[in-house]
Amino acid sequence: MAAKVFTQNPIYSQSLVRDKTPQQKHNLGHFSISQHTSKRLAVSSSTMSPPISSSPLSLPSSSSSSQAIPPSRAPAVTLPLSRVWREIQGSNNWENLIDPLSPILQQEITRYGNLLSASYKGFDLNPNSKRYLSCKYGKKNLLKESGIHDPDGYQVTKYIYATPDINLNPIKNEPNRARWIGYVAVSSDESVKRLGRRDIVVTFRGTVTNHEWLANLKSSLTPARLDPHNPRPDVKVESGFLGLYTSGESESKFGLESCREQLLSEISRLMNKHKGEEISITLAGHSMGSSLAQLLAYDIAELGMNQTRDEKPVPVTVFSFAGPRVGNLGFKKRCEELGVKVLRITNVNDPITKLPGFLFNENFRSLGGVYELPWSCSCYTHVGVELTLDFFDVQNISCVHDLETYITLVNRPRCSKFAVNEDNFGGEFLNRTSELMFSKGRRQALHFTNAATNAAYLLCSISNHMLYYNIF
Repeated sequence: MAAKVFTQNPIYSQSLVRDKTPQQKHNLGHFSISQHTSKRLAVSSSTMSPPISSSPLSLPSSSSSSQAIPPSRAPAVTLPLSRVWREIQGSNNWENLIDPLSPILQQEITRYGNLLSASYKGFDLNPNSKRYLSCKYGKKNLLKESGIHDPDGYQVTKYIYATPDINLNPIKNEPNRARWIGYVAVSSDESVKRLGRRDIVVTFRGTVTNHEWLANLKSSLTPARLDPHNPRPDVKVESGFLGLYTSGESESKFGLESCREQLLSEISRLMNKHKGEEISITLAGHSMGSSLAQLLAYDIAELGMNQTRDEKPVPVTVFSFAGPRVGNLGFKKRCEELGVKVLRITNVNDPITKLPGFLFNENFRSLGGVYELPWSCSCYTHVGVELTLDFFDVQNISCVHDLETYITLVNRPRCSKFAVNEDNFGGEFLNRTSELMFSKGRRQALHFTNAATNAAYLLCSISNHMLYYNIF
């Protein structure tokens, strides 16, 4: 039985979609799973096609076994990361690096995704554990215990905790407890030689606890006001994310500061420690964590923390996995003015990436692309450049939002067209049939219906999760 989803035919679909606005969308390929494939992901041949020679950063390595080199093209040597790290961090908005996907960028997305996965693997959810809602491991062992390749490449310097401003039991009026949300790390002296700079990394996991689920539902826009000298009331962000970022745990015996205060203090310390060196600030987040990463990136740039004495700003880059929208058009424009770079890795079937602002978003700001509508300032808007995946599994709905699935598919070598046709026969047959039977508008309606169905399935999964933990 074929999967109950229309997946775009890799032969007829476009591999690159560009908007007229600075926010660009790039389709990395199409992935689908049917019951016939035993949960094997089929990747279209356009997904990891050999890079074009016009992009010096995208040249395939002669030693790479995952990249096929056309017989007519002589092998080329990939430039080392130490020479192109600024482009990889988005100095040119990843132009010519996404379609086709540069092997170096693919490698870096995977590396930061793996560093991010440690924020999940280390989180202790055992209520009977002494480290409940904290990290299972000490800072020296986190990366090693999480199975990170080359765990000595970074040293974890600080654990970060966040306190949701949500009280599930107002009768008892119990103070909220901070939860471990991620960590700050800095590249080692040995890694600096390969990376070409001192890399300060901050990772944020996604929503796990009940308080965090409810914080995500506070979807009203509110002014960020992170710079006390210039509040900028036109820059608005989602109130739930802002509350999680700025709320502290003053009543706790540990006296933890807010997530924001912890982060700004540690980043400032590391910047001072390594001043005079080439430095980059890289923020990686998944789901809710990508929202916190974008807030931190904006905060750092707005406060001028990435400015140095020689007036050469330190690059601030966000690698967002399955991230929702964070703020309005004012937030987007201000991030662009400040030079904050955001690369969003998304799945077209992941409903979280379409929230908040499912209806009123960047696509409904203007009439005919000319006339700005009155509510445009109140619409949620994505920030940055989008790299799009397309995968779905009818037997495991939650995979559309799973971090490990994202990492696996970004890092997956290309398949031949024959393999795709064979493994995804049912999905491709439905696509060909729909193209013959329905008009373009009708096919778009079918895709929209499918996306809505996926959203309903995932929301049901979330509801079951919340009921399992007796939220209500």
